[in-house]
Amino acid sequence: MKKATLTKDEKNRLVALRKLDIIDTQPEKQYDEIAELASYICETPIGLISILDNDKQWMKACVGVENCEAENNFTFCQYAIKHEGNLFEVNDARTDERFRNKAFTFGDDPVVFYAGVPLRNKEGLTLGSLCVIDHEARSLTEKQRKSLLYLANQVINLFEIRIKNNTLRESQKLLKEKNTQLKNFAGVVSHDMKMPLANMIVTIDIIKAKYSKHFDESGLNYINNLKQSAFKLSDYISNILTHYESDSITEENALEEFDLNELLEDIVEMLDINEDCEINLPKKNLQIESNRVALEQIFLNLIGNSIKYNDKEKIKIDIGCSFDDFYYHFYVKDNGIGIPENKQNEVFNLFTTITEADRKGNKGNGIGLSTVKKIIHNLGGHIELESKLGDYTKFKFQVERP
Repeated sequence: MKKATLTKDEKNRLVALRKLDIIDTQPEKQYDEIAELASYICETPIGLISILDNDKQWMKACVGVENCEAENNFTFCQYAIKHEGNLFEVNDARTDERFRNKAFTFGDDPVVFYAGVPLRNKEGLTLGSLCVIDHEARSLTEKQRKSLLYLANQVINLFEIRIKNNTLRESQKLLKEKNTQLKNFAGVVSHDMKMPLANMIVTIDIIKAKYSKHFDESGLNYINNLKQSAFKLSDYISNILTHYESDSITEENALEEFDLNELLEDIVEMLDINEDCEINLPKKNLQIESNRVALEQIFLNLIGNSIKYNDKEKIKIDIGCSFDDFYYHFYVKDNGIGIPENKQNEVFNLFTTITEADRKGNKGNGIGLSTVKKIIHNLGGHIELESKLGDYTKFKFQVERP
């Protein structure tokens, strides 16, 4: 068989083929079904989705044959992909001057009939063909030709989806690498800053203890403000570390069974609450099987916020829990300052603060609730809130049961 020139713009065609990244991939059901349907509709023993590289023909789908690769100089598809029309049809290769002097076989039988639709991408570059083959001379009916064209369009659609998925995977890979770099950078910087900050706080205390009598009231205020700023920065760094380490919290800590109220009592003790505060634990205590460390971080943040962002003389916090076959359902409700309705969709955004200051006049850093949402997502759940300004805030969340 005489070797044909594949396309006028072979370089761009091969670039598009590399972008498709389909040669030598595993069989896929969608392609196999199209090739089988083409064979069935056209009543031929062989149906193929053929991809042409610069030196070989490779079949993404094969029906009726086992050999999925051939050299380009011995393929009908090389003619099909340069064909300017929508369908390249050879009724009897034995009488066609282009093929009659060359024997081409699939298995033990010669290729006599061939019909192939060029698979052109949106740039008009032909990457391969959808073809049917018979060992006897024949012609397709008009309905069969039309059906073959429709099936070829579906192959092209699959190609476009594959390219989009390849691009998305590359973008996801790049984003993951950038995110890992950012996490590592945040971790290193945060850890490196904590020790100097601790030294700064200790040094401020020493200065106050030894030299406070040498300062006037303004000087002492400066010292106190410096210490407060150092504590605030330390808290900010700790929250950043918690946020970027939240993935490892859910990945590295295995499920365990524990007493929910015992966990909540430990959290209340950790918070070291000095305000007039009433915390009502779930009336029905439950044995939970979940990630204890992750739930501790969630409740520590939510209960802490209920205390910090509360303007009532007596703080009241209600905590509830229930479960069904798939999830544990929790809520934390307080009688605090509430969240404006037009701000409720923003509270889980990283570095977003809704209120000017907390109960003690300190401004938040907008990290805690973003971390909570991230942890809950990693536990297979979601979080939402109800709130009325000046009255209450209720966070409801769920996590998957094992």
